[in-house]
Amino acid sequence: MTKKDDTLDPYKGPAGGWGALQSTTKHLLQSNNAVRNINTLLKTNQPQGFDCPGCAWGEKHDPSRIRFCENGAKAVNWEATSRKVDSEFFEKHSVSWLKEQSDYFLEYQGRLTEPMRYNPKTDHYEPISWQEASLQIAAKLKSLDSPNEAAFYTSGRASNEAAFLYQLFVRAYGTNNFPDCSNMCHEASGYALTGSIGIGKGTTTIEDFEHADAVFVFGQNPGTNHPRMLDTLREVVERGAQVLTFNTLRERGLERFQHPQNPVEMLTNGSKPLNTAYFTPKIGGDMAAVRGIVKLLLEKEDQGESILDWDFINEHTSGIKEYLCQVRSTSWDVILTQSGLSMDELQHAANVYCQSDKVICTWAMGITQHKHSVATIHEIVNFLSLRGNIGKTGSGACPVRGHSNVQGDRTMGINERPSDAFLDAMQRHFNFTPPRNHGLAVVPTIQAMLDGKIKAFVALGGNFAVATPDSELTSKALSNCDLNVQISTKLNRSHLVTSPNSYILPCLGRTDIDMQNGVPQKVTVEDSFSMVHSSGGVVTPLSEQQKSEPYIIALLADAVLGSHPIDWMKKVGNYDDIRNDIAQTIPGFSDFNERLSAPGGFYLGNSARERQWNTPSNSILIHSHALPDHILHDKTRSQITDKTLILQTLRSHDQYNTTIYGLNDRYRGVKGERRVIFMNPADIERLGFRGEQRVDITSLWDDDIARTAKGFKLVPYDIPVGNIAAYYPETNPLVPLESVGDHSQTPTSKSIAVELSESELDESYIAHKN
Repeated sequence: MTKKDDTLDPYKGPAGGWGALQSTTKHLLQSNNAVRNINTLLKTNQPQGFDCPGCAWGEKHDPSRIRFCENGAKAVNWEATSRKVDSEFFEKHSVSWLKEQSDYFLEYQGRLTEPMRYNPKTDHYEPISWQEASLQIAAKLKSLDSPNEAAFYTSGRASNEAAFLYQLFVRAYGTNNFPDCSNMCHEASGYALTGSIGIGKGTTTIEDFEHADAVFVFGQNPGTNHPRMLDTLREVVERGAQVLTFNTLRERGLERFQHPQNPVEMLTNGSKPLNTAYFTPKIGGDMAAVRGIVKLLLEKEDQGESILDWDFINEHTSGIKEYLCQVRSTSWDVILTQSGLSMDELQHAANVYCQSDKVICTWAMGITQHKHSVATIHEIVNFLSLRGNIGKTGSGACPVRGHSNVQGDRTMGINERPSDAFLDAMQRHFNFTPPRNHGLAVVPTIQAMLDGKIKAFVALGGNFAVATPDSELTSKALSNCDLNVQISTKLNRSHLVTSPNSYILPCLGRTDIDMQNGVPQKVTVEDSFSMVHSSGGVVTPLSEQQKSEPYIIALLADAVLGSHPIDWMKKVGNYDDIRNDIAQTIPGFSDFNERLSAPGGFYLGNSARERQWNTPSNSILIHSHALPDHILHDKTRSQITDKTLILQTLRSHDQYNTTIYGLNDRYRGVKGERRVIFMNPADIERLGFRGEQRVDITSLWDDDIARTAKGFKLVPYDIPVGNIAAYYPETNPLVPLESVGDHSQTPTSKSIAVELSESELDESYIAHKN
């Protein structure tokens, strides 16, 4: 008799509910500050509190409601811990020893509390004063032959104020090398939307979901990645509207939801559906699915039904004739094969679209991390345009961002390809000449490090070594630099990929009180709906050595540039002064400080929502792409055999981006482990494996580099044949650096060609890796 595997525990309940409460309680206790952190959680997303450090999903202003979700609670408790990583910790643990520990272990150790510098002779980080650290870093930056030999990374959790100061410092220094987390997630959204509707942001507001007749959800799993969206989808379904979900994996977090703040549901074990139809396209098949729906719309139109909004099309679009010809010429065999959906499923989706006057399309990284992501988003915009579903209440395009201010950072100028209008505004207001040449995004930055062209790297947050693709190459690239500066809240693996001059600068988190000149400061963020609101920490920092991100940026800028083009240290004495500069240089922020007092903040506006199309033709550009011949890169296709599977990377439920809160994935039934592969039972049998067997994963790519991730357990799962899924960052080493999306340069982390082989690793290795 086979022993039951303790790591697998199929989940049969709804998303949310008692499981969410139990998980929140566990993380409260693990923070070592349970009582204090309960009060902290109650200040999350509240007017006199702080913006959640998790996702960027927005919400209506309602201070009477508790405004945190399970994963938001994890993020808050993870940050507001009393555990410290200080000089005593680094004196005890060498970098070599720390490298052998898991990512979960590293971040679990607590908050960084002192500035540190790595000593290669002792293999330990050692304390250094803020003044000495800033002077040494400045000396290295000033010694470079060109500012373009430095790159400045930004995490999406940086505030608007920090991001604005950061871009000003770096441009005054002389470069546009701004790799940031957008390059790895939603770059395809910004590029495609700008090329279609003239603005790289979504056109919806949170209120639009109250009026939509249908919401099409593509390539996202809100139950894990942005749980507050579940409440919104539930409300859509409750009032009788349609929610159609397109997601490769069957996810409990997209099926039913039990609201932890609803006493009746909790006490009666009731739950509400989150969708009215659930489709599981093949990996990379969403474009073909949308193409199939559009082809059915055209067939109805050709049969005399009035389906398309020709008034809108004729007034607001260009390129429609070429696109409709492209759709008609696309064969049903290609559509059905590539999408993996049946004609009945596509017909159902088309009927819902035809019967709905107002439609929203949302998407996330299941759409944006493919070779043909830009073309897929163009297809979604075309789909919306055919019935005038852009620029009217209850409709629109809604890319759902991850980090809580990733959209705001881009608005503030964290962009390696800034517009002339933005640079002109910087030049006028600050009286300096910013560089005009385009800089480097994430993947080109890594390549430039490998080639010795980037010699200094500064990271404002994030975990660059782990978040990026081709992990071994990225680590080698970072080690090639002479200078590596990490501005961080917690210990992570990027601190252990050392250069001759490596520094850790401990910063305040979103929950921490930020005092400047004896006055508590607030920062601001922008959510996925272009709402800007303030955030003020409520927790006393663990150490006076922890500094705010604006302060650290100003300290470095002052050491590098002196008082050019501003008095940096004076500027961070009162963040109102930074916001005044933003108001005078960035559109939409006039009277910035005054407007922040409005409940819930203020709306930046969106030109496409007003049907103002900032494109060359002053209309929506309808792009006519053929469906891809294959969703994989050419350098993969030559390696394909009948054993090849397509892997997508994803998060577990106990994870936010590269931060691992725990080793469970409740909704997918995994306990105590992360090295698992979700795989169709038919594929397991076809390839001669068995469920729960350990296998190694090898990436297929036409070069001389061996990319293998070892010791993964096969988990039978409801996923299309030929497709598998596994967690990142454990599978990031399998993503070739060259494998990027067309136009976006985003890593193709959702479509990796791999083969599996039986693993010889024992369980002790797996336990250590976890």
